[in-house]
Amino acid sequence: MGKTLIKVETYSGYKADERPRSLTIGKKVLKVEDVLDRWYGEGDDYFKLKADDGYSYIIRHDRNTDEWDLVMMEAGKE
Repeated sequence: MGKTLIKVETYSGYKADERPRSLTIGKKVLKVEDVLDRWYGEGDDYFKLKADDGYSYIIRHDRNTDEWDLVMMEAGKE
């Protein structure tokens, strides 16, 4: 399975692309309600997010190509 490229609007404060504010998957625009976790690799930044649709997402930012992709999506816990 290939990458699912997404569009991400970010907040840039202390550094560029500091944290995601919204993401677009296909035609669906989701507001980021909370950044649950983040971790950094040599060329990639990962974010675990809770979006306004109740789902959690893990997204990856490739700093070399400036591309974002969807790594994982899971339903929220009720």
